Amino acid sequence: MEDEKDIIPNDPATEKAEEKEAQQKEAQLKETLQKIKATASEEDPHPSSQLSLRTILGGDLLTTQLVRSQLWLFVLIVVFAIIYVAVRYQCQQDMLTIDQLENELKGAKYKSLSSSSTLTEKCRESHVLNILKQNKDSLLHQADQPPYIIEVPE
Repeated sequence: MEDEKDIIPNDPATEKAEEKEAQQKEAQLKETLQKIKATASEEDPHPSSQLSLRTILGGDLLTTQLVRSQLWLFVLIVVFAIIYVAVRYQCQQDMLTIDQLENELKGAKYKSLSSSSTLTEKCRESHVLNILKQNKDSLLHQADQPPYIIEVPE
């Protein structure tokens, strides 16, 4: 409180001191901003001419300039990778469908073969004759005379 009593509000010396202090702070702020701008540039230092494991693993190989100049190439590679994965997945799905359909076809062929075999067995002449002999009430019987051709004049 004593310090406040000693300072006179409208004293020109105090105003000059405050002005000078404000100018110093402003100059210091400008200097700090210039330093920040100098250190925070978007340009990377040129990579060293020596290629070592440390520069590769440290990421020094991928500079901002390199990434910016090849950005569309990176985008294209990512798009191709996505397309490759999608096409491969679709191909695997198609292969599974083909395998399933081949199994169904194989089952249908076996069923057809067994049906054909059963039908061939039942249609044999000897089998048909045995069935006719067992059914005495049937009007069908084996012919005693050989077939002959009837010629019809036109």
